[in-house]
Amino acid sequence: MKRMLLFLIFPLQLFAQQFSATEITRWQKQAQQVNIIRDNWGIPHVYGKTDADAVFGLLYAQCEDDFKRVEMNYIEKLGRRAEVNGEKDLYNDLLIRLVIDSADAMKDYVNAPAWLKKILNAYADGINYFLFKNPTIKPVLLSRFQPWYPLLWTDGSIGAISTGGISVDELKNFYSGKDEGLVKTAFIEEELTGSNGFAFSPAITQSGKAILYINPHVTFYFRPEVHMVSEEGLNAYGAVTWGQPFIYQGFNEHCGWMHTSSQADISDAYIEKLSKQNGNWFYEYDGAMKRVIKKNISIKVSSTDGGMLTKTFTALFTHHGPIIAKRNGQYLSLRHNNRDTKGFMQSWLRTKTTSFAGFKKTMDMGRNPSNNTVYADAEGNIAYWHGNFVPKRNPGFDYTLPVDGSTSATEWQGVHPLEETVHLINPSSGWMQNCNATPFALAGESSPNKNNYPYYMAPDGQNARGLNAMRLLSNKDSITLDGLIEI
Repeated sequence: MKRMLLFLIFPLQLFAQQFSATEITRWQKQAQQVNIIRDNWGIPHVYGKTDADAVFGLLYAQCEDDFKRVEMNYIEKLGRRAEVNGEKDLYNDLLIRLVIDSADAMKDYVNAPAWLKKILNAYADGINYFLFKNPTIKPVLLSRFQPWYPLLWTDGSIGAISTGGISVDELKNFYSGKDEGLVKTAFIEEELTGSNGFAFSPAITQSGKAILYINPHVTFYFRPEVHMVSEEGLNAYGAVTWGQPFIYQGFNEHCGWMHTSSQADISDAYIEKLSKQNGNWFYEYDGAMKRVIKKNISIKVSSTDGGMLTKTFTALFTHHGPIIAKRNGQYLSLRHNNRDTKGFMQSWLRTKTTSFAGFKKTMDMGRNPSNNTVYADAEGNIAYWHGNFVPKRNPGFDYTLPVDGSTSATEWQGVHPLEETVHLINPSSGWMQNCNATPFALAGESSPNKNNYPYYMAPDGQNARGLNAMRLLSNKDSITLDGLIEI
């Protein structure tokens, strides 16, 4: 193994980036607090005095491995891919701008508690220090990273945007002016082929310890493996998503957690009754007319001749959210939770949990919108939660389709507390599995009862991986690590 100190001094005249001498001095001082050791497989083990030091080193190491992916992930979350890829990404950028507001992320950063602000500052400083140290690396677009960037992308998942079943093509038709209210085919989401997670209780393992098997099931190098350690109680190993400062799925000395993609319904389309009066848009709500909010969104688009064009859209919003389509002559707005700073906090805090009670406390925050969680710990517990952020809905309406936005009867009625969501703790079967499929076959006969939950909590169907997992795991005992790998 090779120990590498980040701290090197470069003469000021060699600076390739426009960073101040004060910033550079600060980064050099923080770099002295960080050690990065790469093992025989190239995996970085990052050691810092503080949590923020570990984040600083983690982002530096990620940029060493693949700065291009780090940058592109944030270009996407900023809604600026069209500046790089041209017209083909214009409406993907518009969707991002409609559902993720940079101004909200900036505001959340300003108001963040001190501990979180340290983490976010270290994220930006680690990347910017890398750019300073490596002037031959030429960013495509982002020559300086800002500490509020991670608050655009807060759950650690692959970054899919939940749109309530409205497609980008529908959005394009509406905002390009091509939509004439024609009948649209319902949007069908692409079938997921992703992660597999398995947990085994001490009752059926040879060691008498719980076992967690984490299989993200993504393309090679889609996520890097890392190890983060600080003198403030951080000691976690696992996978990060490029450019994010926390371990997305992995383990520490006490707890292990992994995620599969969830189909729990976290966004809804609302049919808005719009009308125009004296040049202004209004919408009907509980018998009254409310003013539609207008917001101009300007997107830069690179052209084939090397220039840059700017396209400006007048976006419309009701209190539900942005109006993003017109289907069958009806205007559709989107209620969603695609950006949530408390979700980022939840993702960070779980990496430092030391017990089942502590981990459950992070789950109680209820701000993870896109993931299921498979869990095991050193106390011998195994557990599963299907989704986490799940809005309460009126059971008299079918939210798999757009619902009437002109009445308060269809509003979300808060969020389900953790105990009301689909979950399972220490099943008598001794094992559980989830392969992006229904949680109602989670643990054989010990699985949750489908009849106890509203449909929108777990619309997931079964798949071949789930069926095969049940076949392979049923009636097993004395499981070892090697035996599990063979299974």
